[in-house]
Amino acid sequence: MTSEAGRRPVDAAETLAANRSWWDGEAEDYYAEHGAFLGDDAFVWGPEGWTEAELDLLGVRDGMTVLEIGAGAAQCSRWLARTHDVRVVASDLSAGMLRTGRRLDARGGTTPLPLLQCDGTVIPLADASVDRVFTAYGVIPFVADSGAVLREAARVLRPGGRFVFSTSHPVRWAFPDVPGPAGLTVSQSYFDRTPYVESEAGVVTYTEHHRTLGDLVRQVVAAGLVLRDLVEPEWPERNEAEWGGWSPLRGRVLPGTAILVTERPG
Repeated sequence: MTSEAGRRPVDAAETLAANRSWWDGEAEDYYAEHGAFLGDDAFVWGPEGWTEAELDLLGVRDGMTVLEIGAGAAQCSRWLARTHDVRVVASDLSAGMLRTGRRLDARGGTTPLPLLQCDGTVIPLADASVDRVFTAYGVIPFVADSGAVLREAARVLRPGGRFVFSTSHPVRWAFPDVPGPAGLTVSQSYFDRTPYVESEAGVVTYTEHHRTLGDLVRQVVAAGLVLRDLVEPEWPERNEAEWGGWSPLRGRVLPGTAILVTERPG
């Protein structure tokens, strides 16, 4: 079977089908590889290892209703449910990732989280029904139209609510995705928005979509949200782990993650 990987156009339907299937099949292996770093009930914003307990970007307070999109195994939501008196719903496109989350609930002996399988561009919740929406490296790079994700987040937020999302820092797309010295040399244009696509025998099996930092800011504004903060977390001395193209070597000279803190006016 012929495997291919590279940059080429791919549409929304191919993106959705490929990424649902890929994460369904990858769920347990992903947890086996990264579970120790992410924890079962910890809220980690990205490969740098900074947590919500340290950054308080969501500003969650007791009594709120919180929605996580692209939750994976729902570690972040589990942490919120453990540390705050809040209603939390964790959602993901992949049934496989949610099954892993349910297994973690059972293993930890905690009250099962409400889990919702849905596409982050079509959230089956009522308008103005939640106080906070967030995603930590979920959804945004894995959909063809991230603007639709921001519009949905804005729709379900109550006035004054906050949507916070972390994603690969856009500048990383100009560099090879390797953790060593070769990953420090620009290899392609930062402005090339062509998606990264993997395929088997011509069938798309995985894809990520690139937007520049300016693109993301314009999508925030177009969704009717207000950008309150843009965090480019620096690599902490305590973290010596490598995760794909993220590493201490690269992290100390290049931003690896962008976290956008937005609010719905009102």
